[in-house]
Amino acid sequence: MVEVDLYMAMAVGAIVLLLYHYGTKKYEYFLTKPIPALKPTFLLGNTGPMMFRRRDVCSHVKILYNSFEGFKGKTLMMVEVDLYAAVAIGAIVLLLYHYAAKKYEYFLTKPIPALKPTMFLGNTGPMMFRQRDVSSHVKMIYKTYEDFKVVGFYDLMKPIYMLRDPEVIKQIAVKDFDYFMDHTPTMTNSNPEDEVGGESLFGNSLFALRGQKWRDMRATLSPAFTGSKMRHMFELVADCAKSMADFFKAEAAAGKTLEYEMKDTFSRFGNDVIATVAFGIKVDSLRDRENEFYMKGKAMLNFQSLTVLVKVLLLRAFPTLGRKLGLDFVDSTLTEYFKQMIVDNIKQRDAHGIMRNDMIQMLMEVRKGSLRHHKEEKETKDAGFATVEESSVGKTTINRVWTENELISQCFLFFVAGFDTVSTCMTFLTYELMLNPKIQHRLYEEVMETEKSLNGKPLTYEVLQRMEYMDMVVSEALRKWPPAVISDRFCVKNYMYDDGNGTKFLVEKGQTMWIPTIAIHNDPKYYENPEKFDPERFNEENRSKIDAGAYLPFGVGPRNCIGSRLALMEVKVIIYNVLRDFSLEPSEKTEVPLKMSKNFFVLQAENGVWLELKPRKN
Repeated sequence: MVEVDLYMAMAVGAIVLLLYHYGTKKYEYFLTKPIPALKPTFLLGNTGPMMFRRRDVCSHVKILYNSFEGFKGKTLMMVEVDLYAAVAIGAIVLLLYHYAAKKYEYFLTKPIPALKPTMFLGNTGPMMFRQRDVSSHVKMIYKTYEDFKVVGFYDLMKPIYMLRDPEVIKQIAVKDFDYFMDHTPTMTNSNPEDEVGGESLFGNSLFALRGQKWRDMRATLSPAFTGSKMRHMFELVADCAKSMADFFKAEAAAGKTLEYEMKDTFSRFGNDVIATVAFGIKVDSLRDRENEFYMKGKAMLNFQSLTVLVKVLLLRAFPTLGRKLGLDFVDSTLTEYFKQMIVDNIKQRDAHGIMRNDMIQMLMEVRKGSLRHHKEEKETKDAGFATVEESSVGKTTINRVWTENELISQCFLFFVAGFDTVSTCMTFLTYELMLNPKIQHRLYEEVMETEKSLNGKPLTYEVLQRMEYMDMVVSEALRKWPPAVISDRFCVKNYMYDDGNGTKFLVEKGQTMWIPTIAIHNDPKYYENPEKFDPERFNEENRSKIDAGAYLPFGVGPRNCIGSRLALMEVKVIIYNVLRDFSLEPSEKTEVPLKMSKNFFVLQAENGVWLELKPRKN
């Protein structure tokens, strides 16, 4: 993120206020006219979809033309820039040009190669203007200088170090973690011990917290994600999976073709799991497709709207200014809805002595100070190869008192992870099983062997974890399609990088490191024939050969994903239930190969991942 000095902040603030006042006045014009007018987006009028290449000019004109049928005249709002505005904009552009030019000199003083930046955009332009999807963009940067362990590029005007070597990744994220303990701040203050995030749900979440406050929250929440806690939650997740499988069976019995877009389908499953596990309510988003919880959650996570995109760009380029303007990723009415839901749930449980094995119960235990690690419980890979282990940070006993908002914010983080991240893994996993029928059949055989061993009893957490081929398949899906394309680390104090072979330089406090997970996972140096979906990479013989710094689906080091066990449990239990009763087949809408969405944030197929579920004869 760009560090804004006093003069820059004053200049940018002045021009923003000037443009806001100027634009607001301009947009009042048609309020005095007896004709309809399209609602404008601030500064962009109605031209945003064309500027950001989301719509071609012909389609845009047709939409404008068809917006108010029955009126002979209609109007498109475009800002007319007068002389004063032109002078002001020109001045700020010159100031920004000088500022950016200085920023783009950063890597000239470092003994590593760096991509040549485009003024103001750095190396981010192809993603911003949707010319390249996020995975391709990360891979492009990664492959540009293949002989170097660390390379540089620019995210807008901010210099970024990309780590290309597993040993360097372990050095930064594990060995020297104290220098890189934070994520790059966006919704947080410059001082990590200030009121981090204010009232923002994202700013107060474990992902965004920094410094000692992050350490304390990690230690607070860590006992909620142990293997024993997952066993207690398993029944809640399994009930959601059974409900989903029953829905498919009912649709098949009614003679319907079971053709689904898998991202939407698994987002609904993830939504139902998080509703019951994190919010303590029961919803059914497949049968009640527009239930309030699902629709508000979907709206809250709509990061593709133009308004959200502008907010994100401003927060990334000028985080201090963005915070002073009160910007947040999420609409305040939506955050208030989820906050109130949790508060009411806690009050009801307190009043009636209700106990339930879910996240709200654990937050209530945190509030009372009764949630602790059990010394006799050892961390193991019981949930699968991809499980990350908790560091000493998470096993520390702390007595910090948390505010209601700080605790509620953790439910928001669980919601984001369950709604999007887990559903992304399930989507691409089922796609690969459809493409590879032999792998699908072998996994089906393991499912049926497990089903037979249960003798009519329900699936349990322990039995699920004993399914070796299931774990191999899930591990390979996370290798080829990691939901988190990159992860980052933020330098919290000056650090002298030394690779031991003569490359040595200072990484200043405030600089950002990128770990290009998807590029490393698809590098033939670490995975032979990486485009092939091959679960055998993770069999008992081969898994020991995998470098821990080259397999990072849930991150690495003390700042890894705290919910890896819950995520793996969700994925495995739904795949078990679906494969037991259905085979995954291509439909008329199935796209092979997938065309990836030029989405600024996540790994997603442009036209969706469409599959058909065919009932098994058994």
